[in-house]
Amino acid sequence: MIKLTTLALTILLCACTNSDDANRALTAQGFTNIRMTGYDWFACAKDDFYHTGFEAKNSNGLTVSGVVCSGIIFKSATIRF
Repeated sequence: MIKLTTLALTILLCACTNSDDANRALTAQGFTNIRMTGYDWFACAKDDFYHTGFEAKNSNGLTVSGVVCSGIIFKSATIRF
């Protein structure tokens, strides 16, 4: 039963990422070589529904990691490092 609960929780959390919006926000800010890393626990505010982790190169060519936080309706994406 515990394995089934763990599997259900994992599937549910994977659904709480939004790679398309995260990629759009990161590209608009000049990031390249963007790689999504999945759901990021405790990285966003309580009003954010999507917590999409990422690794990318910034405008200086340095690799950075962070999370793109966004809501379901009427909330734009916020990039956090």
